[in-house]
Amino acid sequence: MLMIILLTILHVAVSLFLVAVVLLQSGKGAEMGASFGSSGSQSVFGAGGGTTFLSKMTTGAAVIFMLTSLTLAYMSGLPSSSSIMSGKSAPVTSGKAPAPMPQPTAPATPAQEKPATAPIAPAPPAQPQK
Repeated sequence: MLMIILLTILHVAVSLFLVAVVLLQSGKGAEMGASFGSSGSQSVFGAGGGTTFLSKMTTGAAVIFMLTSLTLAYMSGLPSSSSIMSGKSAPVTSGKAPAPMPQPTAPATPAQEKPATAPIAPAPPAQPQK
């Protein structure tokens, strides 16, 4: 639990730092005059220019941001070992069985007897009369 909190704090701090470093950098449009021969360009390192300190900081912050993102996502998918019921024991029961609940009595009505029915035997075949 403590590790997740520390990773979350690091993740938020790196994300704020990443936003600040990106906003501090000058855009590519600021050097547009350099391609037409303006003085003061960094064309020694080629058309793209050299890697500045801020771009290295951006790359480092982006790598840390991605690693903390992946780690937090992985850790959130793990099953939790803590529960609100951890450390609680089962309720203690006494050795006696609970007293039975009294059953409601049905109103007294005379029992109705079913008429006895004998199985019906098949009738003997009819004798032709003479």
